[in-house]
Amino acid sequence: MEFLVASAIGILTAAGIYLVLRLRTFPVILGISLLTYAVNVFLFASGRLTIGAPPILSKDVTLYADPLPQALVLTAIVISFGMTAVVVMIGLGAYLGSDDDHVDDLPDADAGETRS
Repeated sequence: MEFLVASAIGILTAAGIYLVLRLRTFPVILGISLLTYAVNVFLFASGRLTIGAPPILSKDVTLYADPLPQALVLTAIVISFGMTAVVVMIGLGAYLGSDDDHVDDLPDADAGETRS
């Protein structure tokens, strides 16, 4: 089970880094989302992989799940949703401003000239 989760985290991270290094804005947004999912799975797995265990420690329970990583993942999901919304709006604004979504475009030669 641990190998499967570690492999999933590695694949999500590798795919996210690959997409972040692309030259278009939409794959960069998807890459950031994949990296966020990888971090969320890593945080969730850091609280031990237990199935059917309660998140509260009591006297008669011997196996329990740590509730702190679950709270961290919930907070990270909300933050990543807001961050994704901001990045999508920045990418959409850049696309509408230049009719192109390449991130390595050179500025226009006549953009710095003043008109009289």
